[in-house]
Amino acid sequence: MQDAADLVRFYDEAYSHDADSGALYARWRALGAVGKADHVIELCRRERISPRSTLEIGCGDGALLSELSRRGFGGSLQGVEITQGAVDIASRRPELASVELYDGLHLSEADGAIDLGILSHVLEHVPDPAVLLAEAARACRAVVVEVPLEANWSARRAGKREHAAEVGHLQRLDRDAMRTIVIRAGMRVACEVEDPLPRRAQVFFARGRSARALGTCKWAVRAALHRLAPGLARRLFTVHYACLCLPPA
Repeated sequence: MQDAADLVRFYDEAYSHDADSGALYARWRALGAVGKADHVIELCRRERISPRSTLEIGCGDGALLSELSRRGFGGSLQGVEITQGAVDIASRRPELASVELYDGLHLSEADGAIDLGILSHVLEHVPDPAVLLAEAARACRAVVVEVPLEANWSARRAGKREHAAEVGHLQRLDRDAMRTIVIRAGMRVACEVEDPLPRRAQVFFARGRSARALGTCKWAVRAALHRLAPGLARRLFTVHYACLCLPPA
C-alpha cells in the first residue's frame, strides 16, 4: 500500500466482515481499547493534562474513545477516519460528539483547537509518520502516540512479516525511530510507557485448553522478561510503546 487510496481500500475491507467475524473483531478492538486507554490516561496524568476536548485521528470503530468516555476522561470526544465503513460504525456510539471522514492527512480543526490528539496504532500504517504527527500537533496542544515496536528478532520471521503486510504495516519501528519521528514533527517526548501485552490479549484467539495454556505461558515469559530486562525484550519480541508528545520546551 503506497497511497491514501490503497489505505482506504484496506480499511474498507477491514470493516466489512460478515456478522460473526464482525462481532469477533469488535470484541478484539474493545479488548485492545482497555490497554490503550490505560496508556492515554497514565501519560496525561504524569503531565497533569486534563483535556476538555479529545480528537482521535484514525479512530476506527470508536472503541478507544468509547472506553475513555466510560472512564470519564477526555471531555468532548471526536474522531476522524479515512473510510466510510468505520465512520458509520463509530457514529452509532452516542457518547462521541462527532465522527467525520477525512483524507488521511489534513484536519479541519484550527491551530491548537483541541486539547488532546490521539494517534493509536496509526503511524505504522502511513508512508511518512512525521507528516501526519505534525498535522496532529498543529491542531492539538498535546498528542498521545501508540505504536507496536516491530524492529525485533521475532518480527523478522517470514510469517510475522507476511502478517504485518496483511494488516497494512508500512513501518517497522523501534523506540529510537519513534523519537526521531516526534522530533521531525516538531515535538518532544514528554513521557513514555511500554506494554508487552496482557494475558487476555495473548489468549483471545486461542481455541481449546492447550492453545490457551500456550498463550498463557507466552504471556508469562514475555511479561517477566520485559519487567527484568526491557531492552532485551524489545530486541526479541514486539511490545507496544506509547508516548506523550508536547511542543518543544
